[in-house]
Amino acid sequence: MTIQDAQPQLGSSLFERIGNTPLLRLEKIVRDLPGITLLGKAEWMNPSGSVKDRAASAIVRDALARKLLTPGKTLLDATGGNTGIAYAMLGAALGFPVHLAIPASLLPARRRRLSLFGATVDWTDPAEGTDGAIRRARELVGNDPARFCYVDQFSNDANWLAHFYSTGPEIWRQSEGQVTHFVAGLGTTGSLMGTARSLKGFQPLLQAISFRPDAPVHGLDGLIHASAAIVPPIYNPHLANRSLEISTEAARAMTLRLAREEGLLVGPSAAAAIVAALQIAQEEVAAGRTAVIVALLPDAAASLPDDGPESE
Repeated sequence: MTIQDAQPQLGSSLFERIGNTPLLRLEKIVRDLPGITLLGKAEWMNPSGSVKDRAASAIVRDALARKLLTPGKTLLDATGGNTGIAYAMLGAALGFPVHLAIPASLLPARRRRLSLFGATVDWTDPAEGTDGAIRRARELVGNDPARFCYVDQFSNDANWLAHFYSTGPEIWRQSEGQVTHFVAGLGTTGSLMGTARSLKGFQPLLQAISFRPDAPVHGLDGLIHASAAIVPPIYNPHLANRSLEISTEAARAMTLRLAREEGLLVGPSAAAAIVAALQIAQEEVAAGRTAVIVALLPDAAASLPDDGPESE
């Protein structure tokens, strides 16, 4: 398929396979917390292996519909990794080139996926995180605006709208309208922004819980610390009812616990969501309340060291 043919084919099997991921009941993790139901949204079931398929597909659809991504244009964006893999998958399927700016700390397994899909990558200083990748993407499009379609996931409303129209309604339906808390990490912030808005539309009393790494240098891939210089324009700090800080060490310990108690191999960002969810669960039990907590699990583990999952 070529990009000229893509617009009429947006209902193709690839797009139809994005979303409708299962909610997994995590029973052993909360066995000592009476009245708590903990559910994980298994986003690794998306075709490229992460939650970012939702936003990337919505962004590409929007760029095609508005004739921003046209024959001869290269899709450009900055990413921590997973969105880039999703773009690269879509580019391979629909016939448009993909150029990405990504911190050089990206794991080898994810680098291989990008290479297999044929993406071009500018590797940026890992110490600068996604800020450095964003600056490089802006430099690229500034130097050659005719070549690039810079979709900028951090400011693109299609990012959060993807979750408003898919992730939120799925969770509401799958939980049979019983969800009381939604937990998600903050990277581009699209997952939290869109899903929380959607769920609060169904149930205004729903508690949206965001979390971030507790330090500027961390191992929670795709997430940003509060000190990040470039705040995503799509972020609304008032949408979350609570904001927690989670350590890399706690997340890595949880990856091992989830593997050994629940049979799930997830990376630290997904494990961090469970750490945050457990904190909320413990508070609800202490207050004598019941809760149905849904945690967004962005992807599965990308590497398997000898002592258990180490990183996304």
